[in-house]
Amino acid sequence: MSSLLIVNAQLVNEGRIVEGDVYIENGRIEAIGALSAKPATQILDAQGRYLLPGMIDDQVHFREPGLTEKGGLFTESRAAVAGGITSFMDMPNTIPATLSNELLQEKHQLAQGRSLANYGFYLGASSENIELIKSLDVQLACGVNVFVGSSCASKLVDDPEVLREILTSSPVLVTAHCEDMPMIAENEESYRSIYGDAMPFELHGVIRSDEACYIAAERLIEVATACNTRVHILHISSAKELELFSAGTIAEKLITAEVCPHYLHFSDEDYAAKQGLLKCNPAIKTTEDRAALIQALLDGHLDIIGSAHAPHLLAEKQGLGYFKTPAGMPMVQDALLSLLENYHDGIFSLEFIVEKTSHAVVELFNIKERGFIREGYWADLVLLDLEQSSLASNASSLAKCAWTPYDTYNFRSRIATTIVNGEIVWHEGKLLERSPLGQALNFKR
Repeated sequence: MSSLLIVNAQLVNEGRIVEGDVYIENGRIEAIGALSAKPATQILDAQGRYLLPGMIDDQVHFREPGLTEKGGLFTESRAAVAGGITSFMDMPNTIPATLSNELLQEKHQLAQGRSLANYGFYLGASSENIELIKSLDVQLACGVNVFVGSSCASKLVDDPEVLREILTSSPVLVTAHCEDMPMIAENEESYRSIYGDAMPFELHGVIRSDEACYIAAERLIEVATACNTRVHILHISSAKELELFSAGTIAEKLITAEVCPHYLHFSDEDYAAKQGLLKCNPAIKTTEDRAALIQALLDGHLDIIGSAHAPHLLAEKQGLGYFKTPAGMPMVQDALLSLLENYHDGIFSLEFIVEKTSHAVVELFNIKERGFIREGYWADLVLLDLEQSSLASNASSLAKCAWTPYDTYNFRSRIATTIVNGEIVWHEGKLLERSPLGQALNFKR
């Protein structure tokens, strides 16, 4: 019977920081308190460092099946646990797109015994699979994902009546990527007439504008409000979109929203140096937008933080020009460290970061027995060293694409240890040699 005792930790949980020990047996937290005398198979001395629930990432693109030259469930979950992410929810835009029960089951089979982190998978919504959505196994899918006016043609949904049917038919939370493609196409053509194929990357946030995001999100929210159905809008990137969301708790809201670490860290001023490496959809926008997003998190207009990890090969991101460079960045290894920069700047507290990356995600998706440091819950934990820095670099990236948009950035924190289902998987800069321990997420539905 395996057991792990963590001693001398500062436990960050449910709005408080308290000193204590955590005893873990057979993957679950069995006791919390003063437990230093309790016998255990393994003892981890936290040395006064901060122990948090692991980040639960509600939005990743791990690329398997069909795009495994860019990433896969093993390689990207490896990068995730190195970054303190203990559970993830994978988006449906693989090849083929995850639009059926069979493809959902295939993803679960691919993850079993190969993922180092716990996993959930979205069913993609389209006008063709609404009957499936109605009868969806609520444990098989973490949510239903819809692209409203966006660039994923296989799942593009613009018809308000189809949106209404998806929202009212789904037995699980519907999440949405919102960008108005006609407006984006018009912007592209306008600037192409000036720059041709030599489009500056600095115009990405102008082409995929705040107005394009706003219009698509507003369209969806109007439908959701009319049919009194909850919807969760992903990766908010601009101040203008914030007009659509109210402050308050998740329990009080019909419409919830997510933001990603790169929108809180980078701005359009970084395109000059980063070029295509920083191209993602929705686009990273201005310094004013970044400041507004940070404030919206603090005020409760934005509810959770997810990474939007979307790897592409470095060769695809450099030297191809604006139009041929794919959108997306590897993020899971650096997402939590990036958020902690706001802690060091006195903007976010540790309790606040835990709320937005763990507790609130559990509440929104009704995840069972994870995301808190509680007796009886699965032991998914991350130990932070806030006194030692860690340099982000392409060489240290564990994602298959082997690069990071944070290359050469010196984070003021480090992920000391990551624990998944009671087992140490990442410790002092190294992955531990053991079989992948990730489990399928279960939901209270």
